Amino acid sequence: MSPAAPRADWAIGVDIGGTGIKASLIDPVAGELAFKRRRILTPQPATPQAVVATVSEVVQQVIDKALEKDIIADAAELDHAPIGVAFPGVLKEGVVRFAPNLDQSWIGEHLPEHLEKATGRSCYVLNDADAAGLAEMTFGAGRDYRKQTVILTTLGTGIGTALFANGQLVPFTELGHIEMNGADAETQAAESVRTREGLSFEQWAERLQQYYEQIELLLHPDLIIVGGGVSKEHESFLPLLRLEAPIRPAELRNAAGIVGAGYSAARAGRTKVKKNTAK
Repeated sequence: MSPAAPRADWAIGVDIGGTGIKASLIDPVAGELAFKRRRILTPQPATPQAVVATVSEVVQQVIDKALEKDIIADAAELDHAPIGVAFPGVLKEGVVRFAPNLDQSWIGEHLPEHLEKATGRSCYVLNDADAAGLAEMTFGAGRDYRKQTVILTTLGTGIGTALFANGQLVPFTELGHIEMNGADAETQAAESVRTREGLSFEQWAERLQQYYEQIELLLHPDLIIVGGGVSKEHESFLPLLRLEAPIRPAELRNAAGIVGAGYSAARAGRTKVKKNTAK
């Protein structure tokens, strides 16, 4: 994406993953990355101290890139840019309660406090699927469904979910863990399972059909959005599904978590979807 004009309301979006920590400068009005995301491998073990140090490093890379691209004239222009973090787990009032893909020493730690101390910036955190959902509802595939019920699912190592009702996020849904054939749905229908078992898209679509039928039975959504890296191949499997609700690929793809986190941070952590006048 081309650099945007300098603005006073930049935010820095960070997406913490089990394998990589990614970040960029976010234009929270347009919902765009100012430049290609920076990425550093997630430290192993992914302890709080190591992850916070890596986030600080990638944030500095973002500032350096903004200077290099003449988006800002001086680093001081970003002194007050908040950080929004998409975190792969459950947080309650900033405290980590569940983090399956990071070191378990995270449990009980207050993530914003660690990051604010390390970076000197205001920091706001939300679940990674919720961040992606917020971005898609505001700038992407869900922007015409703000007054309805929408669920975003990310198909990857597992199945992440974000649920919105009348523009309000219902945080920390874990609907990839609903029961299917006596086990967690994500252990049968995640994209990683398709790869591991060598399933064709047709075979995988049969499992997705069963999963999404249960989602419809439970929630009766007006729209289903499918994200995750495999969404770029949506033409290979989404047309095979027969559902009541329309099902669409995510539009922001792998940038959604960064955009959603940065957008939330620019609004002091608010996650209610509002009409985006930039579209």
